[in-house]
Amino acid sequence: MVVLSLVLVVLDSRFHRVDELRSWLGSALTPVIWLGHVPASLGEWSDDVFASRDELLEENESLRARLLILERRSIKYASLAADNIELRNLKDASAQLDETVVVADIIGVSPDPFSHEVIVNRGSRDGVAEGQAILDANGLMGQVIQTNRFTSRVLLVSDSSHAVPVEVLRSGVRAILLGTGSVNSLELMHVPDTADVREGDMLVSSGLGGRFPKGYPVAQVTRVHSEPGESFAEIQAQPAAALNRSDLVLVVFQPQIRSAEPNCAPVADGETPPPECAPAETDSTPDRGEGERS
Repeated sequence: MVVLSLVLVVLDSRFHRVDELRSWLGSALTPVIWLGHVPASLGEWSDDVFASRDELLEENESLRARLLILERRSIKYASLAADNIELRNLKDASAQLDETVVVADIIGVSPDPFSHEVIVNRGSRDGVAEGQAILDANGLMGQVIQTNRFTSRVLLVSDSSHAVPVEVLRSGVRAILLGTGSVNSLELMHVPDTADVREGDMLVSSGLGGRFPKGYPVAQVTRVHSEPGESFAEIQAQPAAALNRSDLVLVVFQPQIRSAEPNCAPVADGETPPPECAPAETDSTPDRGEGERS
């Protein structure tokens, strides 16, 4: 068994030969995960059934107030979006639509205390793939690290092996935000003590690397400390997302940016077409995309 375990570890880490087996086992264990989620679903259902009339009226009033606030914000955002589209058109930028999202439910949490992972009820049949960003109502939660047909495993930003390229919304300073193993604390790495970072600054995803969409809230700076003689400051931040409280999340599908095609008019015999309209040379070497895992 020890030899077999070592062989599987080597095959998985060096040659990725057990990915299909892992995906198959994950699909086979999906009913077990669903059964584990049944007690919580029954508890929520019983709370809804036996809720009192006064509680329902109070919740209804609260929802109406939130609806009015959200409608006001949507009107404001619609105006900002219209201005943004107009500016893009003036700059002859490529037309880009907002990211497509899919709502998912968190149905499981990793029992390993040293691994911050959750399981959502969306898988490859829903178009979910490894590397996609996961959001909740407040900000970035993490990314998909493993999928099967029915479910996906998500690595949270608080995991000690997770990193996010971010920038300070106020000053534009870029840095890498690392997980610390705590759901309430993150750390900015290798930030010079002269950088313009203050307590209360909002950190948003910078979009560098192409893994996370640009502009989503990630964390808020809670502590900035500089030791005399040290080159880098100690900066801690609190995640914007409710990592251990959110039940519903969004799986983000980034849009494909289409490059502008040249307007090539037909040319007469003997004339040379412009360079941008010349036929592309084919290369027999296949294009190998470079994957990057934070």
